[in-house]
Amino acid sequence: MLALVGLAVLPHTAQAADNLVQNPGFEGGIGGWSCSAGSGVAVSSPVHGGSGALKATPAGLDNAKCSQTVSVQPNSAYELSAYVQGSYVYLGASGTGTTDVSTWTPAASSYSQLKVNFTTGASTTSVTVYLHGWYGQPAYFADDVSLTGPGGTPPAIPATPGGLRVSGVTSTTASLAWNASTGATGYKLYRNGALVQSVGGTSATDSGLSPSTAYSYTVSATNSAGESPKSAAVTATTSPSDSGGGGPVPKHAVTGYWQNFNNGATVQTIAQVQSQYDIIAVAFADATGTPGQVTFNLDSAGLGGYTVAQFKADIAAKKAAGKTVIISVGGQNGTVSINDSTSANNFANSVYALMQEYGFQGVDIDLENGLNATYMTQALRSLSSKAGSSLVITMAPQTIDMQSTSNGYFQTALNIKDILTVVNMQYYNSGSMLGCDGQVYSQGSVNFLTALACIQLEGGLSPSQVGLGLPASPSGAGSGYVSPTIVNNALDCLARGTNCGSFHPPRTYPGLRGAMTWSTNWDAAAGNAWSNSVGPKVHGLP
Repeated sequence: MLALVGLAVLPHTAQAADNLVQNPGFEGGIGGWSCSAGSGVAVSSPVHGGSGALKATPAGLDNAKCSQTVSVQPNSAYELSAYVQGSYVYLGASGTGTTDVSTWTPAASSYSQLKVNFTTGASTTSVTVYLHGWYGQPAYFADDVSLTGPGGTPPAIPATPGGLRVSGVTSTTASLAWNASTGATGYKLYRNGALVQSVGGTSATDSGLSPSTAYSYTVSATNSAGESPKSAAVTATTSPSDSGGGGPVPKHAVTGYWQNFNNGATVQTIAQVQSQYDIIAVAFADATGTPGQVTFNLDSAGLGGYTVAQFKADIAAKKAAGKTVIISVGGQNGTVSINDSTSANNFANSVYALMQEYGFQGVDIDLENGLNATYMTQALRSLSSKAGSSLVITMAPQTIDMQSTSNGYFQTALNIKDILTVVNMQYYNSGSMLGCDGQVYSQGSVNFLTALACIQLEGGLSPSQVGLGLPASPSGAGSGYVSPTIVNNALDCLARGTNCGSFHPPRTYPGLRGAMTWSTNWDAAAGNAWSNSVGPKVHGLP
């Protein structure tokens, strides 16, 4: 009888050389792969084999990481390889359950192979394989990615993606977004029934379109098991002429203020602003010694070395993704005063200069020390004449500023109603206020939000020009924070007539624009709880 001494469980070895990577050669797109910050595209040259390759471009604080998750078996040996071209190109695998591995080349003027081996842990059923470049380096290329070893349990075909929506248009492009589908590793976008793009994320921009033309879009989800049925169709109609980038604001939009300073909230680059935000208001422009004139100074030191070049590039990338980036004027400590024609002209000229320099698409008026309706109206109309019909104008008055149409803020909003995008009143740092029914309401409740919004909705503003402004966390305001559930209930009450408190508006307003928060940074510091809850609610309004 043999004695079994020192028996160990040895890793499985691959019995076949089948490649477990989906779309290893990037033929016809990057389906199956997810690239950070939209950094990756498929190109036809240079390639190592076949007709396609990956081109990924680092930008700012993004290293152009492209990855996909692959099903594997526990206690198994694998070999990962890829052909790469470029400087400081990395190949690796994470989530192995043992030791994550990577390798890199400092410089490859033509395609050369990177290769690394690993063994999975006892409970590992999937790993993430990835490629990335390095900060400040030019684009890299990759092709013929291979992972060999025992395949894991094949996934089920993913469900049809939901929530397909148009997030922006120009005269020649349409930007679309949709909700993630469980188990999907990629998505296919169809225009008028024909496949136009394969992408790894939940958004895409279709280009080369004709102005003033309606296009029908559907999307499907894919993984190694196959492709889901197509979604319900949505229609995108391109604008008559180029809007200058970013396109119009969505029917229902979420606005977030981005902090150009470090006050204890999470420091972000523009690229790191959460994807739920449709309008990003850069806070704040700075006053100068000239009445009405503003400028902008990026707080590079406070933001960890964030450079002006990176800032501009990140704005351009957000615009390309269908987002709108604007400059906010004012804030709690804002000192900009516009009280005559000269200061009104100085304001319009300086804001327009900032739009041209940084790529801002509009302006947010957040003057918390009052304003002169006559000259602010003059300033904004002058700015509109310079920027054109694509100009985005938002306002963030305090509650006291919108109690009556005789107040300067309300007058200004009504004066520019034909060019105004949205008023996101601040429902915080407020005392008790009157609702549209003449009753007094205290901040912190659904009633406070709905009864005060009703004043604007019944006082002359279009529902599309009304949004609810709330802090993203208790740290974002001195008082008035409410949970995202309260915000969502108020949105439902106004748009659908459901989830109201004791106050019921006289009618529903399904065209309500959405919500705003101070700030994207405080939202990030709180784990993105606000945008993860309120964002889908806003985007799902009727």
